[in-house]
Amino acid sequence: MANNWLDIENKVVIVTGGSSGIGRQIVQSFLDNDAIVYNTDLRDNPIDHPHYHFKETNVADEKAVRGTVDSILKERSQIDVLVNNAGINLPRLLVDAKGEKPEYEINMKDLDLMLGVNLKGPVLFSQEVSRYFIQAQKGVIINIASEAGQEGSEGQSIYSATKAALIGFTRSWAKELGKHNIRVVAIAPGILEETGLRTQQYEEALAYTRNITVDQLNGDYSKSIPIRRVGQLTEVADLVCYLGSEKSSYITGTTINISGGKSRG
Repeated sequence: MANNWLDIENKVVIVTGGSSGIGRQIVQSFLDNDAIVYNTDLRDNPIDHPHYHFKETNVADEKAVRGTVDSILKERSQIDVLVNNAGINLPRLLVDAKGEKPEYEINMKDLDLMLGVNLKGPVLFSQEVSRYFIQAQKGVIINIASEAGQEGSEGQSIYSATKAALIGFTRSWAKELGKHNIRVVAIAPGILEETGLRTQQYEEALAYTRNITVDQLNGDYSKSIPIRRVGQLTEVADLVCYLGSEKSSYITGTTINISGGKSRG
């Protein structure tokens, strides 16, 4: 069977933020390859599969993360792959030059929320899981970054900064953990097919920060993407599954851009 090529059957995989968007497809693709998957999120979105498990977790809460990792180890006695996927993106301007929407300027509440989920979460989960990985002398951490972290993004500076930092963590942790046979890699997706996460509220905020209409926001991407289409969630998830397998055993400390050629990353 084609699904057996990756040889990740019964690998124990943690996917943070696996109830929606890219995360949900990553969970599904690992399940399709017969891995044992734990979705750690605030709310469940069940998948009917015997290897699917859910752990309610606030990724930015140190005690909650430690409790989740401990409980998985008690249940399985192993963890093989951690996918730091949970993230939040609130479009915000540094300064609203028009002065019409002060709520779309960077404020401390939004800044703290995004830093907590996008950066503190990966640090906490990676730290707890790596304690086990070091004992086992093996393991893989996959950080879901973004092409915005490589190139910047108008109206999304906080998001871009957190993803750039995640790329920096990836390089540094790979250097720290390589001696323990632990790989750390990131991916940087570009423009993908729409998911339920792209709400009207998000689009209105992003359009305002770019001084365009919502209709202009969703233009013809074929002009900016060399492969002339948006990416599919399955294409991203397939890459993550590959990176979580031994087929990619010499890949670490790098960020793989998956944007149809749009990004220079």
